[in-house]
Amino acid sequence: MRRWGLLAKEALSQTLTFARFFCLFHVTNHYLWSPTLVFGPSMLPTLNLTGDVILAEYVSHRVGRVGPGDIVFVRSPVDPNKIVTKRIVGVEGDRVTYFKPRNGDTCHTVVVPKGHVWIQGDNLYASRDSRQFGPVPYGLIEGKAFFRYFHPLLYLLVTEVQLKPDMGLGRRSFSHGLNWLE
Repeated sequence: MRRWGLLAKEALSQTLTFARFFCLFHVTNHYLWSPTLVFGPSMLPTLNLTGDVILAEYVSHRVGRVGPGDIVFVRSPVDPNKIVTKRIVGVEGDRVTYFKPRNGDTCHTVVVPKGHVWIQGDNLYASRDSRQFGPVPYGLIEGKAFFRYFHPLLYLLVTEVQLKPDMGLGRRSFSHGLNWLE
């Protein structure tokens, strides 16, 4: 009988260890950061058409730490079951001038309303973004791109996502200073 008691105690200990690991994994994956596969033409040339693995973090947007130039994961205002990857071009109060490539080169200017952001893909000719559906509520931001994993064959290198190209906004630079393995 004593043997069964030791076996039960060991099984309980292992189960609790697994439960702790699972809880830590769940909290980390849903509330702190997680790897995300991103593919499609809308963010070319910054992100690859065939797919990039991006480390997404879920804290910055909750504390108001996203701004122009940041690549974010947004719940689509057109299809709420879909998450899209776009760059923030303007935040509330910003005046954004844009053009719709397929409708000629007519420029339009809009002031981003309070509680909203203006998002666009880097590839203007292959992106469905704020130019079509307008400013996006800040609450639809799900996360922010933090790192891009690059893994040719057997090598695993971590590189910073190029978050801040010159977008001609004449605004301050938003650099994270996160440069791994340059």
